[in-house]
Amino acid sequence: MNSLDIILLVLAVALGAIGVYSGYLFGQQRSQLRYQEAQLRHEEQMRQAAEAAESRLLQMQEEQRKALQDARDETAKIRSSLENDARERRDEVRRQEQRIQQKEESLERKSEAMERRERGLNQRAQELDTLRAGVEAMREQRINELEHVANMSADEARAELLALVEDDTRRIAAQRAREIEAVAREEADARAREIITLAIQRCASDQVSDVTVSVVPLPNDEMKGRIIGREGRNIRALEGATGVDLIIDDTPDTVILSGFDPVRREVARIALTKLILDGRIHPARIEEVVAKARQEVDLSILEEGERACMEANITNLPVELVKLIGRLHFRTSYGQNVLNHSIEVSVLAATMAHELGADVNVCKMAGLLHDLGKAIDQEVEGPHALISGEIARRFNRSPKVVHAIVAHHATEAEPQSLEAAIVQAADAISAARPGARRETIDLYIKRLEALESIANSFRGVEKSFAIQAGREVRIIVRPEEVDEAAAGQLARDIARRIEESMDYPGQIRVCVVRETRVVDYAK
Repeated sequence: MNSLDIILLVLAVALGAIGVYSGYLFGQQRSQLRYQEAQLRHEEQMRQAAEAAESRLLQMQEEQRKALQDARDETAKIRSSLENDARERRDEVRRQEQRIQQKEESLERKSEAMERRERGLNQRAQELDTLRAGVEAMREQRINELEHVANMSADEARAELLALVEDDTRRIAAQRAREIEAVAREEADARAREIITLAIQRCASDQVSDVTVSVVPLPNDEMKGRIIGREGRNIRALEGATGVDLIIDDTPDTVILSGFDPVRREVARIALTKLILDGRIHPARIEEVVAKARQEVDLSILEEGERACMEANITNLPVELVKLIGRLHFRTSYGQNVLNHSIEVSVLAATMAHELGADVNVCKMAGLLHDLGKAIDQEVEGPHALISGEIARRFNRSPKVVHAIVAHHATEAEPQSLEAAIVQAADAISAARPGARRETIDLYIKRLEALESIANSFRGVEKSFAIQAGREVRIIVRPEEVDEAAAGQLARDIARRIEESMDYPGQIRVCVVRETRVVDYAK
């Protein structure tokens, strides 16, 4: 390697060293510039943060100043309000003190006036005592003089005066009661007549009721022998199967069925009629026909019960209860069919209950069931009203329905509700209307005699006459024993006695006649 190369190498190394150092110096210079720039940015940020903090501090100071001012304003308002309240209270206390002072002054004046009045009253009381003592002395003197003149003591005069006043008062009270009763009777009769007429018009049932047939016609008298059978075996078989007695006597072409149970009589009638038409009459055939007749009657009982419930507009009754109702179709009372009577009572009671504002359902149900005991009165002892009530209670009818049923004759219980009174009235209307019932001549005569006997048992009655088929009893009284006031009371007493001691359909009119005759002679 020559010197030139060495020089060039040295120069190259020197230039490289110079470049490296220059680069180092440049890097140092750039680093220092970047540091200065960063420091400047930091200072700028610090300055901005200081400015923001100072601005926030100023804002907070301003807010604090405003809040302090608001608090001062609110405090001033509260102080002003408190001062106003205190001022008003002081004024109110001052006014109350003035009123109290005025009241005290008024009370003092009143107390003084009361004291003056009390002194005056005490003085007047002393004067009145003195006058009373003088008046008492004068009264005793006058009484003594009156007793001496009248030759009668004060007690005797008082008793006589009381007797006169009592007679006058009784006469005036009887007259007033008669006037009130007349007005009430007119109004009540008009209203009752309107309601009953409306109920009867809506009911519109037949005048004549069906009667269960107990007589079976025969085509000829030879049939009687066939019914009796050899040595009476046919008639014994028929009576044993039906529980009804057959009466075969001299009556031509007729067999009479005798028994207390109307359903059994109907079974026997149907069976005997079929046997007569069929012509084959022997014990085996009798049992077969009676069984079929019993099925027909059971079906008829159910159908009649359903018909009755439908006509009475009653639904959802148990089947057993419907069958008991249907049994009434074969029961009669005084010739009146009990089932038709029950339907009629139900319709009448429901109509009257609607007009009077009573419970229609209770009246309707009680009217249909009120005679239900007559369906089993051959099997159970006791009044039919109690039996009917017990059946209704057993089938979970309401207590109001049970009471209306038991009280429909007013003999087992008095009506305690409007519904019970309505059912009782409907029963009387249905039983008492013309053609509803038949009555034997013996019972008719006994009822008339009982009416006249009750009327004749009262003091002052001269004669009595039961007229209009027992619907009215006319009473002739002795005028010297019964005055006009007592005549009204006598009519009421006789009516009450009839209600308590007799059973009768409808109502009975009690008419008291008092006649005064004055006779004189011209000479």
